[in-house]
Amino acid sequence: MKKQQIIVISGGVFLLLMIYFFGSTTPPGKPVAKPSSTSIQNFDIQTVIQGATAKLSEQQQAYVNGLKQSVLRGDVKGQQIRTYKQLAAFWSDTARAFIPFAYYTAEAAKLENSEKSLTFAAQLLLDNLRGVEQPELKSWLAGQSKELFEKAIVLNPDSDSLKVGLGSTFIFGAPAEDPQAVMQGIQQILEVNRRDTGFVYAEKMLGIGGILSGQYDKAVERLEKVATKEPADLEVMLMLAEGYERMGNKQKAISWYEHASDHVANPALKEELNKRIRDLK
Repeated sequence: MKKQQIIVISGGVFLLLMIYFFGSTTPPGKPVAKPSSTSIQNFDIQTVIQGATAKLSEQQQAYVNGLKQSVLRGDVKGQQIRTYKQLAAFWSDTARAFIPFAYYTAEAAKLENSEKSLTFAAQLLLDNLRGVEQPELKSWLAGQSKELFEKAIVLNPDSDSLKVGLGSTFIFGAPAEDPQAVMQGIQQILEVNRRDTGFVYAEKMLGIGGILSGQYDKAVERLEKVATKEPADLEVMLMLAEGYERMGNKQKAISWYEHASDHVANPALKEELNKRIRDLK
């Protein structure tokens, strides 16, 4: 896997995270974010879906096209929601293609317009935004996630979790040439953090945002606090290791990589961690 092209962070921690979250440890039935080559040049969701559909069997193509036609013919919102959910389920469970799955999940959520469905779809896109290199795909995932979080906030304007999620779309969706977008996301999350300093999710996102924007000292301080409350959070361990490595503190970096290694069983991830530790030593 290649490193994520974002701000000043090296690819190491994201390489490890991608192996863990999208590698052989991915639960059965959970689609993996593997964009087609179309998305690299000029991302257009309908073109990507058409390309994915062309790779299906004739029977599967007939099923998908039939569902899509029923959406076009149907004028009842409830029918459209059910059809979008059927399409999402097909791309998730049968075709195992993430982008069509995410698109139809998002479209169903927008029509359903409930806080639960909007939040689920927004978080789904946000979680799979990490590690994406293609600018067009990253922009689409971030934009869709942002729109869904904004719709959910309209329904529940007092939700700090939704506000942190919205800020995170800026942190992880920012193009490499626009570090100000990362700072915009950090500022949004800081508003939540100032009201509730014990909100672990906000503290974690601020810590990760700090690593991405090169504010290592404050970032590792925040992530250390999160680690005491969430000691099994692998992402926090790896981000701490990365942060200390960026700061030149090899001893602390090695300690956190070793700590992370103790919490994983994935052979590929464990080997990457051990290699990282050997390189630092």
